[in-house]
Amino acid sequence: MKISRRPALSEDERLAALGRLLTDADTPMRLRVASVIVLLYAQPLTRIVQLTVDDVLHDGETTLLRLGEPASPVPEPAAALLLAYIADRDNMNTATNQASRWLFPGRRAGRPARPDHMSSRLREIGIPVAAARGAAIRQQLLELPAPVVADALGYHDKTTSRLLRESGGTWSRYAAGDHLWSPSGWTARRSDGS
Repeated sequence: MKISRRPALSEDERLAALGRLLTDADTPMRLRVASVIVLLYAQPLTRIVQLTVDDVLHDGETTLLRLGEPASPVPEPAAALLLAYIADRDNMNTATNQASRWLFPGRRAGRPARPDHMSSRLREIGIPVAAARGAAIRQQLLELPAPVVADALGYHDKTTSRLLRESGGTWSRYAAGDHLWSPSGWTARRSDGS
């Protein structure tokens, strides 16, 4: 995935935008959820509109979003917002869209929302997508090793390593490898194919 070289939001700006979106009932829920995914997980809109309701895993206590392997935990209150949105998605009332599995169904039956349209709508509510993605990925890299971020968010490991170097990150001695996390804790991937 390509990250824009435009200036990222500051961490304070990113957190302020998150706080506003999590509580602003006047902003359409669809735009709030898409923005939260950008601000938390640094996902491009081309990928966000391809998500389905099956990419949201919820077991009653834990909510995960499948962006890479392993699926990423969704913290509260973002999880509650995401689940409320799924229960009442828009563009579902037409006869041809009622069974849509798209997280962000488009106006045309069987199609997801268009990323260019979503981008312009997010700009209208004050979310500069490229700057928000840059801030989100840099924060992830400050908190986790680049290979873990790459796997969990579906980025190429060279991209996260480059961004880590550019931001002066401190995970340079992390041992890359197969590090899997499940809701019950760390588990090793079996090498026998099972």
